[in-house]
Amino acid sequence: MSGAEIITMGCRLNLAESHALAEQLGDASDLVIVNSCAVTNEAVRQTRQAIRQARKRRPDARIVVTGCAAQIEPQTFEAMAETDAVIGNVEKQSPALFAIDGPKVRVSDIMAVQATAPHLATAFSGNTRAFVEVQTGCDHRCTFCIIPYGRGNSRSVPAGQVVEHVQRLVDRGIQEVVLTGVDVTSYGHDLPGRPDLGLLVERILRHVPGLPRLRLSSIDGVEIDARLFALITGEPRLMPHIHLSLQAGDNMILKRMKRRHSREQAIEIVARMKAARPDIAIGADIIAGFPTEDDAMFENSLALVDQCDIVHGHIFPYSPKAGTPAARMPQVPAAAIKARARALREAVAARRGAWLASLSGSVQKIVVEAGGTSGHSENFAYVELDQSQPEGSLVTATIEGHENGRLKGKLAA
Repeated sequence: MSGAEIITMGCRLNLAESHALAEQLGDASDLVIVNSCAVTNEAVRQTRQAIRQARKRRPDARIVVTGCAAQIEPQTFEAMAETDAVIGNVEKQSPALFAIDGPKVRVSDIMAVQATAPHLATAFSGNTRAFVEVQTGCDHRCTFCIIPYGRGNSRSVPAGQVVEHVQRLVDRGIQEVVLTGVDVTSYGHDLPGRPDLGLLVERILRHVPGLPRLRLSSIDGVEIDARLFALITGEPRLMPHIHLSLQAGDNMILKRMKRRHSREQAIEIVARMKAARPDIAIGADIIAGFPTEDDAMFENSLALVDQCDIVHGHIFPYSPKAGTPAARMPQVPAAAIKARARALREAVAARRGAWLASLSGSVQKIVVEAGGTSGHSENFAYVELDQSQPEGSLVTATIEGHENGRLKGKLAA
């Protein structure tokens, strides 16, 4: 085995940081790193399970746990006989710490970190798409979320460094870059001059003219200002696919979540975007069964699927996370949470099916992914091609129908 084995749990940001660690650790073949997630109790349980499985497979390896779960509850992993070290999210940026002996737990106070994110972590989807971390941490305190205590307050990477990094990716053949972070729309608030996400997007597009496609990861609709709105709706190299962190469609639940938008604001921003750019595809995160949610409140969330035309839906059954205010609120019965999550998924599937059908006969531009016979269009629909093409190539196809949530594309002659 060449190089460290890295087991990644959770989000794209963790995946990007794992890739950065793998590159920096080089040939440390006796090392297993578990990059943990703390978003739910289940995520922590899966992290513990991954550690135990790694020890069974690699009895002689050095096993180090890092990531958000290690940051938030280091004592949990310190107590595990299978682990050799527990490294915090700040310490994770110093790869040398993973291979040297010292205290078993090396986790500092992440809330005291003020410096901007000092590195650029990148994850790759084959040779076609790169996820670039431009920001980490979060200044907000949603009542269901433990992640700020794992990532700290919002910290941004200076725009010049981002631009240089994106140029290097384009030089190696990457066709699409996705800007990612914990709270991407808060980008720049901590930097000199307080540049915003829209300004970062402008600089990337201006200074990296060879980048065909730029995409944003999940964003907070309430932070879409005039500059960013103009780019989302009018810049052809910024993809017509926006994933909104909505979480709920009922105003009382949104208030109890400590979200900063109302259902009316969510509906209004989507309507404005679609009026300006009709082909834009909307994705969203929605939590089913948040504490105190009754049937009427849930119906408001369910209605949001149609009212915001959500075709890329991430539905999460609520799971209480120790240490969050929501875990102390009156809980919804597990059976009701499961049923509501199923209803939301069915609503999104129906909306998605109608959307895919509406694309029949359209011409879509696709980046070909691993295997050469499929890829994602600009609106992030998944397209199966009738002929194999080189991975990483940009192709045009006419859509001839859809099946199992995927479009069927015939390559242009």
